[in-house]
Amino acid sequence: MVRTSHPVWGADTAALRRPRSSLWVDAVLGLALVALVVGILGLAHEWTAPARPTVEIDLSPRALPRYTLYSLARGLVAYGISLAFTLVYGYWAAKSERAGRLLVPILDVLQSIPVLGFMPGVVLALVAAFPRSNLGLELAAVVMIFTGQAWNMTFSFYHSLRSVPPDLADAAATYRFGWWRRLVQLELPLSAIGLVWNSMMSMAGGWFFLMISESFTLGERDYRLPGLGSYMSVAVARGDGTAMALAVLAMALMIVALDQVLWRPLVVWVERFRLEEGGQPAPSRSWMLELLRRSRVLAAAQRAARLATLGRPRPGPAPSASSASARRHGARVATLLSTALYVALLIGLVAAASEIVRLLRGVSVVEWTRLGGAGAATLGRVLASTALGTAWALPAGLAVGLSPRWLRVAQPVAQLVASFPAPMLFPLAVALLGAAGVSLGVGSIVLMLLGTQWYILFNVIAGAAAIPADLREAARSYRLGRLARFRALYFPAVFRQLVTGWVTAAGGAWNASIVAEYVTVHGRSTATWGLGAQISEAAASADFPTLAASLVWMAGIVVVFNRVVWRSLHRLAETRFALAK
Repeated sequence: MVRTSHPVWGADTAALRRPRSSLWVDAVLGLALVALVVGILGLAHEWTAPARPTVEIDLSPRALPRYTLYSLARGLVAYGISLAFTLVYGYWAAKSERAGRLLVPILDVLQSIPVLGFMPGVVLALVAAFPRSNLGLELAAVVMIFTGQAWNMTFSFYHSLRSVPPDLADAAATYRFGWWRRLVQLELPLSAIGLVWNSMMSMAGGWFFLMISESFTLGERDYRLPGLGSYMSVAVARGDGTAMALAVLAMALMIVALDQVLWRPLVVWVERFRLEEGGQPAPSRSWMLELLRRSRVLAAAQRAARLATLGRPRPGPAPSASSASARRHGARVATLLSTALYVALLIGLVAAASEIVRLLRGVSVVEWTRLGGAGAATLGRVLASTALGTAWALPAGLAVGLSPRWLRVAQPVAQLVASFPAPMLFPLAVALLGAAGVSLGVGSIVLMLLGTQWYILFNVIAGAAAIPADLREAARSYRLGRLARFRALYFPAVFRQLVTGWVTAAGGAWNASIVAEYVTVHGRSTATWGLGAQISEAAASADFPTLAASLVWMAGIVVVFNRVVWRSLHRLAETRFALAK
């Protein structure tokens, strides 16, 4: 049976060599907790304050710390919702064949529909639900950031559940794991590495559309919120170079701090869940994780949590009649719950479809044909940007993921670059492309690439970091050359994550088309022929029938392409290119 680098899933063997506890660490953690509570209360006051008809964005440097904290809070709240959505939706889609046939195509469509497709309806609905406070508008911004975070995490978790090695699944059945124990001790650990790296990419995806989420306008109506995204948007619109530089600095500091305090400790912590049979690589380190291990309070909480667990799995006698009856009852309850959710989902889809049909009544056949041509143009750009991203991200991701030293250096750099809102670079990129004589029709491929290539890179890094060290040692023992290693080990090992990266990168490219095909610089808008430009123009003019028709075309293209191409590649990843097969 394949075993992990540690004896038991989730066993913290590092605790056996825990550094000496320190009282000052607990004092610092206590102060941080107090600061967190004060910050949450301040945000709650901001969110529940009376609704403002308009918001004046202050471009002075003293406003930046407050705006940065506002944006960080929205991003973290959206990530918490995204993580909960990932665990529930991904588990449901993976465990129910009937639901999966509907849930996976819905996920394909949702991750590809641009933010502007969600935004008008969500903003208007939530503002109407909370007319007297800022809560509706704040929730709308969180939902918009959520739409840039959830999909790649969900795809990663779903495909991890579908790719559990057979010998580990058999072991779980032998030890008679229930669904909860199987999830906690087998499936979550197996998906942990990919989930953490996709979480980092999710935060980057949320920052990509930060300017749109916090500076949204619909026709003449102003729905802006104070935050780093709106600060950037106003600075770009006014051409204020100093404010743009300060915004870039604030964004960089926020991303680096988040990486060191949150993501780097998580990356180091999930290394315990690597599938190994020996030859463990040198462990990575995190100063934050080592600091937390010196806390007496956290150590006591960890011991209490261990006492509450079931301990090591042991094969026992055959289940009694009463326990078997309880299992059957639990299975029936789960089936009924899944069926009820499935029916509710169908009802929601029918209601949404009826509303879309009502909007589409005024769209002519000529308009449908015109939008179809625009969709074909955008599809070509999406595929071109995905191919260009793969050309560099696959070798770079393998180089970083296979080297602990490069991983330590490249992780914060990649996180910083990937999290930088690419729309801020679009004015400069458009100017450079124009100076080089490149039209926006071709240049929009480069603009899409600025935001979507990172989905491929982060997934390849996660796949490479999870390659068992004993297989890498075997490849060295047989003295395989670089090309032979790539063909025999590296490419098959990362293929599942690479396909996930392709799917999410293509979805991100569709999403980015609204800002890549319709660029506004100093009040002047430049557009090229494509579905993204049509969506942006329809949203700017509040033309809801054209907006709905454009989204229907986009959803149709995405569903057909995913069923024909991506589904076949995922099936190949689960069979031919699975390491445990």
